Amino acid sequence: MDCLGSCLTNKYAEGQPNARYYGGNEVIDKIEILCQQRALTAYGLAEDKWGVNVQPYSGSPANFAVYTALLRPHDRIMGLDLPSGGHLTHGFYTYSKAEKTRKAVSATSVYFESLPYRVDAETGLIDFEKLAEQAALFKPAMIICGGSAYPRDWDYAAFRKIADENGALLMCDMAHYSGLVVTQEHNSPFEYCDIVTTTTHKSLRGPRAGMIFFRRDERNFEPRINNAVFPALQGGPHEHQIAGTAAQLKEVQSPEFKAYVQQLKVNAKILAKTLTDLGYTMCTGGTENHLVLWDLRP
Repeated sequence: MDCLGSCLTNKYAEGQPNARYYGGNEVIDKIEILCQQRALTAYGLAEDKWGVNVQPYSGSPANFAVYTALLRPHDRIMGLDLPSGGHLTHGFYTYSKAEKTRKAVSATSVYFESLPYRVDAETGLIDFEKLAEQAALFKPAMIICGGSAYPRDWDYAAFRKIADENGALLMCDMAHYSGLVVTQEHNSPFEYCDIVTTTTHKSLRGPRAGMIFFRRDERNFEPRINNAVFPALQGGPHEHQIAGTAAQLKEVQSPEFKAYVQQLKVNAKILAKTLTDLGYTMCTGGTENHLVLWDLRP
C-alpha cells in the first residue's frame, strides 16, 4: 500500500528498463528490474531459461498480450470452458439455440477461433481423453490450461502431450492459484508450459497487476511479448503497481507466507469435508487447493 500511494504513481516510463522513451527513469528502471528478478527467483526460474514482463495492468490484458504476440487473427485456441471453471479470456462464447448463432463474450473469442474443452459431467474433472480427441480434429495453435474455478491440481504433463501431438503452444493462466505454486503447494506449470501468466492480487496477495513469464529459447518470445504489451495494447506501465508487486514478491518467499498458504489449504479441505458430512455435494468430490465448489444444483 505504501508503494501504491507513493509518488511512483506520477511517473511515465514507456518502454523497457534501460530503453525508455523518456529520460529520468534511472530509479524506475532499478525498481522494474528488481521486480523481474524477484519474480523469477520466487518461482525458481533461471534467467537464461525464462524471462518475465511485469508491466501488464492485470490478468486479462496479460492474456490478450500473449495472444497478440504469438497468434495471428483467427488462429485456433482451446481453453477450459467458463462453466467448467475457465476464464472469459480463454475463448468463452455462448450459443443461442433460438437464433442458431454464436455470441462472442470476450475479445479472445472475437479475434480468435475458440473451441473450449470441458470437465466430465459426472466427476467434474478435466476430460483429457475428450480434449485429445477435440484437439486432433481442431488443431489449435494454442492450448490454455489453468482456470478460475477448478478445485483440483493441474496435470501439466497431460496438457503438454496433447499440445505436442498437435503442434500447439501451451500456455498456463495460474492467476487464481499462483500463490500456491510459488510456495510449492501446487504443481508448477513451468516445467511443461511455454508461457505462464498470472495476476498478482489473488492468492499471491499483492497489488492489482499482471505478469507474463515466457521461455527464452530459439522461438524468441521476449521481443514479441514485450511489443504486444507496449505499444500494441498498453501505454505507460503503472510503476507504483510494479513497485508494490516487487515488495510482495519478497514476502511470498518468506516462511510466514508458506505457512499462510498451507493453512489456507487446510481450511478449504475442512470446509469441504464439513459440508460433505452434512450431506452436500462438492464438485470433483473435494479440493486440492484453496477453492471449494459447492454444488447447489437441484
